[in-house]
Amino acid sequence: MNKGNEEHFAFFYDTLMEDAPYGKWLEYTTSRILPHGNVLDLACGTGTLTILLAKAGYKVAGSDISRDMLSIAEAKIRESGQQVPLFHQDMRKLDGFQDLDGVTLFCDGLNYLSDELDVKNTFQCIYNSLKSGGVFLFDVHSPFKLEHVFNGQLYGEDRQDLTYLWFCHPGEFPLSVEHALTFFVKREDGTYERMDEELFQRTFPPDRYSRWLQEIGFHQIEITSNFGQTSFTGQEERIFFKGIK
Repeated sequence: MNKGNEEHFAFFYDTLMEDAPYGKWLEYTTSRILPHGNVLDLACGTGTLTILLAKAGYKVAGSDISRDMLSIAEAKIRESGQQVPLFHQDMRKLDGFQDLDGVTLFCDGLNYLSDELDVKNTFQCIYNSLKSGGVFLFDVHSPFKLEHVFNGQLYGEDRQDLTYLWFCHPGEFPLSVEHALTFFVKREDGTYERMDEELFQRTFPPDRYSRWLQEIGFHQIEITSNFGQTSFTGQEERIFFKGIK
């Protein structure tokens, strides 16, 4: 995933995301992209959703900017028995894909881009990779979440072999957040090793995403919440978008 300049984050990602609703992301995809199509799972991270897409019948590939994420994804794919090619690419410079039936970019992967140009470049690259009628699906944090949920929030958990603290504070840009993570990993001798990471996320108002999609050429823009089940009212924490080339 395009998750910033993480060094350790990839190795704890599945632990932090063990309760993530991957099944709902899969259902959202299958309701909007026909199975057996060629799909790119962009910012695929450790490949959990990528594997589910393959098992659902898609001819899927995964792409991510993090080599560590891809290394973990490769091992998980091999264990799953699926055939999924992985590519080390920056979503802002995505290249080599064409005539895709769909592109997915979930779990707020787009929120790790810091400015408007990065987002628009990503949209353009995705547009270029799709066939006519191809579908682009993605989600982002809502402005409400950045302003009212993440603002000053502290998360944490004490496990048998891992303890972590996750502090969120406002970033320097509008609707942005900086995540400061501290991991304490238990060694075999009973002592703990401390690891620190800093991650950045930013979102934009939904009408701005919609306008950028339309400027590039996407049409039939759909903006929803609750994994496509309800209309977005502004108070939900996650926004879902669909665009067709």
